[in-house]
Amino acid sequence: MSISMIVSLVIFIIAYVLIALETYHKSVISMVGAVIFITLGYVSQNKAFSEYVDWNVIFLLIGMMIMMGIVKETGMFQYVAIKLAKLAKGSPIKILLLLFFATGIISAFLDNVTTIIIMTPISILISVELGISPLPFVISQILASNIGGTATLIGDPPNLMIGSAAGLTFIDFLVNLTPVIIINMIVTAIILWFLFKKELVVSNQRRAKILEFDEKQAITSKKDLIIGLFVITLFITLFFLHHYTHLEPATIALLCASVLLLRSRKLKIDKFFATEIEWGTILFFIALFIMVGALEEQGAIEYLSSHIIKMTSGSPRLASIGIVWTSGIASAIIDNIPFVATMIPLIEDIGLAIGTVAIKPLWWALSLGVCLGGNGTMIAASANLIAIGICNKSGYKISFMTFTKYGAFITFINLIIATVYLLFVYH
Repeated sequence: MSISMIVSLVIFIIAYVLIALETYHKSVISMVGAVIFITLGYVSQNKAFSEYVDWNVIFLLIGMMIMMGIVKETGMFQYVAIKLAKLAKGSPIKILLLLFFATGIISAFLDNVTTIIIMTPISILISVELGISPLPFVISQILASNIGGTATLIGDPPNLMIGSAAGLTFIDFLVNLTPVIIINMIVTAIILWFLFKKELVVSNQRRAKILEFDEKQAITSKKDLIIGLFVITLFITLFFLHHYTHLEPATIALLCASVLLLRSRKLKIDKFFATEIEWGTILFFIALFIMVGALEEQGAIEYLSSHIIKMTSGSPRLASIGIVWTSGIASAIIDNIPFVATMIPLIEDIGLAIGTVAIKPLWWALSLGVCLGGNGTMIAASANLIAIGICNKSGYKISFMTFTKYGAFITFINLIIATVYLLFVYH
């Protein structure tokens, strides 16, 4: 290891610890860390902004925040919240499980960041009406979004990268990963039931009050609601037609956001942008991309990946186990996109030695590891940060350690299930 690699790892670890301790706001720490990396010359400013910051992710988030902020004003979220609460007869634990499975299923067919932006306000509204903390609801939905997003080619960005590099289709992902994801969803739901059932208790009066609500009264404007639903449908449709239109997710999100902004003439734009867009979260993402880019620039990520893979490359079985656990642990600490970008050529090199048939389980191991590892910590996945940002903004703080206490445990269980699945099905 070079001195610059060691120094870059030390800086990153210090920043990570400070984020975990919440001594300062995470966006401040990440920004300072990014500036230090650029100042030391470990990554150039030009390269940091042009290569390592994923602007597609940044503008996708901004576009989605604008869309959801406008749609929220129509009362759609309140309508859905009341409907779900009535369906569960006001039982908080039943509502949590309904939202958990709904989020998981939607995340398999829609980007998990988009799903979490839609679903988090609904869970907060339900918890407010029930008079309980939304933390169990939000945490369970984050877990569901990352687990469910693993099932398909389009559910999580790393899967798109893996599918493109390995020539794997939507059907390949559906056939090979959906079975283990269904198992993980069911097991996780059972664990959540045991973890939160004692916290999610409300009086009969509260439950009765929920059942008396008229969801139709939540709608402020039917015309605006119809337009909002049309734009959301357009957004989802364009996502599915990406192969034909070649429009990037950020372009699709900004296009749909622009349509809604043009329609909302009465909207006070300056106030709207100041209140509805999580600028702290956006800044954190940009700075985090730069810090991880500096690690990649210094060869730290490749160093870790190559050494672990070399230890297991003689055996496809050990390689699968090594990749799923290395990817799971690494993705809980750093952003999974640059990690996947580093792992892909390494797995391709292994494929030259073991053959194209034997290499396929390694691709599934990588996908399961990086996607399921997204639940490991608060900063492991984009969906986590967005949901926690929305929750914090609503006055309910989820700390780094609070989320990690649940997320790390669930990730550990999910990775064990994934390992058993890989060994049983492919080896």
